[in-house]
Amino acid sequence: MSYKTDLGRVLGLGSAKEGVHEWWSSRVGSVALIPLTILFLCFVAPLIGEDHSTVVASFQNPFKAIVVILFLLVAFKHLADGLKEIIVDYVHGKAILPIALVTTRLLCYFFGAAGAFAVAKIAFAG
Repeated sequence: MSYKTDLGRVLGLGSAKEGVHEWWSSRVGSVALIPLTILFLCFVAPLIGEDHSTVVASFQNPFKAIVVILFLLVAFKHLADGLKEIIVDYVHGKAILPIALVTTRLLCYFFGAAGAFAVAKIAFAG
């Protein structure tokens, strides 16, 4: 017999006694995306329609390149976490669930890394 109250038993614990890390990571990623998105739009929107040399010159500024790379990495990580929640909630097949989770996570990480590589290549090689 336990003498804990209902609140004491569940305080800080979800139904599976985990999940705080995922919740916290999602909130931190969301807050980080606010300034990163604003800076990303300020840096990239003026480059629409510009020629190649202008874009290369813009991304050779280290601050701009780092902000764009951070935006891509945080955005795709946030996307992967969000898709995981959707898949866990709505995919009920025992065989397809792990396949869908691994596939979406790998695709998000691949596209984030590919974007970061493209920006780094422009920044360093021109």
